[in-house]
Amino acid sequence: MHLSNITQFSPVLYLTGFPGLETIEQWIFIFFFLMYLVAISGNCFILIIIKTSPRLHTPMYCLLSFLAFTDLGLSVSTLPTTMGIFWFNSRDIYFGACQIQMLCIHSFSFMESSVLLVMSFDRFVAICHPLRYSVIITGQRVVRAGLVVILRGPVATVPIVLLLRTFPYCGSRVLSHSFCLHQEVIHLACTDTTFNNLYGLSLVVFTVMLDLALIALSYGVILHTVARLASREERLRAFQTCTSHLCAVLVFFVPMVGLSLVHRFGKHAPPAVHLLMANVYLFVPPMLNPIIYSIKTKEIRHAISNLLGLRKAGAESWS
Repeated sequence: MHLSNITQFSPVLYLTGFPGLETIEQWIFIFFFLMYLVAISGNCFILIIIKTSPRLHTPMYCLLSFLAFTDLGLSVSTLPTTMGIFWFNSRDIYFGACQIQMLCIHSFSFMESSVLLVMSFDRFVAICHPLRYSVIITGQRVVRAGLVVILRGPVATVPIVLLLRTFPYCGSRVLSHSFCLHQEVIHLACTDTTFNNLYGLSLVVFTVMLDLALIALSYGVILHTVARLASREERLRAFQTCTSHLCAVLVFFVPMVGLSLVHRFGKHAPPAVHLLMANVYLFVPPMLNPIIYSIKTKEIRHAISNLLGLRKAGAESWS
């Protein structure tokens, strides 16, 4: 797995499963299979519920469908290589396929950050300006915001992903994850990568960090507005409309910030730390978001109950 000389282009990279845990890989496979099953089926279920329930054809649930779509894309992006390692012990990946995967992973990550920002603005308007909500948050504006969300990630990520092909690579071609990340592949290049590093850092600062700051600002104003409500019941009811989104924000941003800090400043950290942070960042949010919204959102629970009731009635009519 080592090159004796520098090559202008490394055609094959090698992925890593869980070093040192080969004896329990069967159990790890079951764990990851269940996470993928919950993430993919859960987000598909959320999309079906919103599509088939006329009561949920509102801007808020349109944004929730965007979130489910990005979580679904994030899960599918890592599925081929992660499951390939456990099912077929296939650890090699062509550089072009690696580029496509990292483009999908980073694009869907930036898309999810954007969706959470737009959702926080939706909650801000709903709580701070409830009488003007239907005027400010319209279907047309939600569609426009969705287009921006969809285009923002790929447009921002394509340049640094394409530049990777121009670098010479030497030494080890072994990655420390079961999927490709830009911040890891760039370390394999044996040339000056200052532009990519600065571009990647500025991308994180002006997208993810800016989104997080604006979300925090939105919630600061929301909390100030909620605190001024007259009764405790009103304050509780107003804040309950934000709990699902707030949980989704924490589930997404905490692992993402942790992974960025580990890659930037934790070069001497144990490999297990890098593995843990990367897997939590990519696998946990898509798995938990459908569960959070199914449990915390009353309208989603009612839609699920109605759907299950219709299926049960249909089954009884056939029996």
